[in-house]
Amino acid sequence: MTIKGIQEAQRWNLRAIAALRPSGALGQAIRWGTAAAHRYAVSITHVDTGALRASHRMAVTNAQGKIYLDASAKNPRSGVRTAVYGPAEEARGGDHAFYRRTVNEAGPKIAQEMARMVAREVV
Repeated sequence: MTIKGIQEAQRWNLRAIAALRPSGALGQAIRWGTAAAHRYAVSITHVDTGALRASHRMAVTNAQGKIYLDASAKNPRSGVRTAVYGPAEEARGGDHAFYRRTVNEAGPKIAQEMARMVAREVV
């Protein structure tokens, strides 16, 4: 390997390191993927009063995104917290399983796009 090859390898390595920082392409991909998964989960959640659908939240910290039900949100009709009956709805399975469906139905496409976002910055 020549000095030119070593310098090129070092530039590629620096780009890869920058892309994998939470402030770089990886962080951007995680924020995008979390928002995309959140939108999908909201869109497929069954609606009676709308409280369960409205209680989906998302959070991104460093290199991790999560979607969850707001522990303080309540159904206006029953007064029951959505974080209590939401898991029961999810456990019913089938088209009621909003998080499982999000992973299975939208997850692969979201993950592919996230990988593309990072790869564009590294290559």
